[in-house]
Amino acid sequence: MNNITEAMKMRNVFAMLCLVLGIVAPVSVNAQKAEELQNSYNYMRALEIIDSNGDENEALGYLNKEVAEHPNNGYAYYMIGMLYSENGQPGDAIEPMDKAITLLKKDKVWITYAYRQRARICLRLNEDDCALKNWSLSLKANPKDVDTYMERAEYYYQKDMFEEASADYKRICDLQPGNTLGYIGLGRNALEQEQYDVALKLFAYTLSLDPSNAKAYTYRAETYLKQGNTSEAIDDIITALRISGDNKAFYLMQTIKGMGKTTLWAKLKVQQIKNPNEEHWPYCLGALSEQDSTYMKAIEYYQAANKISPNDVAYYRIACCYEELGDYDEALKNIEQAIEIDPNDDDYVSEKADLLYDMGRGKEAIAAYDQYIKVNPEFFGGYYRRGFLKDNLNDVDGAIEDYSMAIALEPDYAYAYLGRADKFLLKGDTTAAHEDYRKVVALDTICSDANCAQFALMGLGERDKAKDFEKRILEKSPSAGNYYDAACLYARMGERDSSLYFLKNSLEKGFTRFAHIRNDDDLNDIRDMEEYKRMMEEYERKYRERQQEKADAQGEKTESVCEIPFTREGGNCYVQCKINDLPMKFVFDTGASDVSISMVEATFMMKNGYLTKEDVVGSAYFSDAVGNINEGTVINLRKVQFGDMEIDNVRASVVRNQKAPLLLGQTVLSRAGKIEIDNEKKVLQVRYLK
Repeated sequence: MNNITEAMKMRNVFAMLCLVLGIVAPVSVNAQKAEELQNSYNYMRALEIIDSNGDENEALGYLNKEVAEHPNNGYAYYMIGMLYSENGQPGDAIEPMDKAITLLKKDKVWITYAYRQRARICLRLNEDDCALKNWSLSLKANPKDVDTYMERAEYYYQKDMFEEASADYKRICDLQPGNTLGYIGLGRNALEQEQYDVALKLFAYTLSLDPSNAKAYTYRAETYLKQGNTSEAIDDIITALRISGDNKAFYLMQTIKGMGKTTLWAKLKVQQIKNPNEEHWPYCLGALSEQDSTYMKAIEYYQAANKISPNDVAYYRIACCYEELGDYDEALKNIEQAIEIDPNDDDYVSEKADLLYDMGRGKEAIAAYDQYIKVNPEFFGGYYRRGFLKDNLNDVDGAIEDYSMAIALEPDYAYAYLGRADKFLLKGDTTAAHEDYRKVVALDTICSDANCAQFALMGLGERDKAKDFEKRILEKSPSAGNYYDAACLYARMGERDSSLYFLKNSLEKGFTRFAHIRNDDDLNDIRDMEEYKRMMEEYERKYRERQQEKADAQGEKTESVCEIPFTREGGNCYVQCKINDLPMKFVFDTGASDVSISMVEATFMMKNGYLTKEDVVGSAYFSDAVGNINEGTVINLRKVQFGDMEIDNVRASVVRNQKAPLLLGQTVLSRAGKIEIDNEKKVLQVRYLK
């Protein structure tokens, strides 16, 4: 639609200048003819409908009337081709776009539009050479068309043709020195080629042109992360989020681990305090909490975001958190809130259906998937999920029908064949069942986290092969989900003790979909066993207790006081600590920014397993208590203990001066709490929330 808006603006801008300045513009016969064609009733009516997001079929009707009355109207043919192309009908777009190109040869602006649109049509038809040819024709018609260079550069970038992409981005920078997209493109290319210093310079220059460019901050953050400069990356992520809530910055935020996450958390909290009326800061904190499986805290943050501005996505995330906590009633309430705000988001309808299934309300879940399919009639997943629900409600024929629809729409989806095969077997149609089982085995050949060939092999009577396949899956990926699949396989085989063994392992590894376990007909053979009943009761109870503990830990905290003995030597105050369980003596130094240790201690820790290569973060410059600037290696101390306090993931600097003292600086002290020195008792009193 941008082409329409641009074209309309370009057509009118000169006329407006003439009107404002009171001059008469010379108009050629060809220009007059073009203006008449663009002002014809049917053409203008179609543009109005498109520009107002109206019925595109109605717009096509007016455009077809236009070309019937004025077969030389290349603008109308362009619009017809563009509509077909943008609506996923590239085959229908070819002829009208070719006619448009023939008729618009003399219009320098529109012919570039037409060539660019035909290049897009070629890409949709997987004809890359055709697309490249049309971009070249566009540039031949207008060598200064920045949009054509941009589209071609993006194509080259996606194909990892970085040299060609850079040539087009450089041309954009030459044509429009203030266009930040060209410099971002060059920086992105350098980033992909691991030319990090080059990328940083380009992103810095972009920001000098436009200090509010969120994308430049985001890509620079990604570059810093590749270099291991987490602190700088966090600052850029925060800035990008502050400017526009950039999606890529939000994704990068969730990739930060270890001590960097503590810094990120603190800076997000600062933004929340500084900007109490902006909902995306509590939302970001909610996302980080959810990532850490602290679901109650995540819910609190998402609810805080909704208090500022009710948002369907926040309600959706709250629903997902409650689902993880096993509170399906609250999950359902929140997903319904999301649907109320945006009834057209099919993901919300799908989530509601799955919740209803987990709540044992299968018929309502099927009704929800009826709605989902009405919105997404061409997506195989809706039919598969509805078939699965019908399967578990013993609607055999309905399940077969839905599985068959899923297969028709996605012939390579193995699970649909497996579901249908099981139902065929139940109906006594062994021939059809075996045909589907064989299809599953043909499709599902690589052991991974989503296999079903083992069930098909069992269905074909090849029990040993089924067991071997399952064994290889578990050897490659011993996840909770794969152990659960093994429990289902052995239950199907009637090997009840083995099924219980694998089920227990899946629960030990964190498989917590208890409602699904209760509803899954794969486990019917063990459901009446007392050991199964005791196991489910035990693990559901443990799960509830863990969630309650997390909720309690995130609730109100009480103040505790920790007393840490110290000694004075040569004017310094020393305290005993344990770093990664290694006892060490540090200078208590409120003036030092970091924890720092000498190269001697670091080498000893590395040799003796107290530090690993993964603990080395990078290098940095830091200042000591007297203001000296020193270069050091930055490491992550996984655990710092003093008194009865323990702090995880603390940043520390390794000083190359072997005589440097061990300093306990602000990266620990700021997280410890309020510290007071009791000189009479010779203890540090640390007051902290526990």
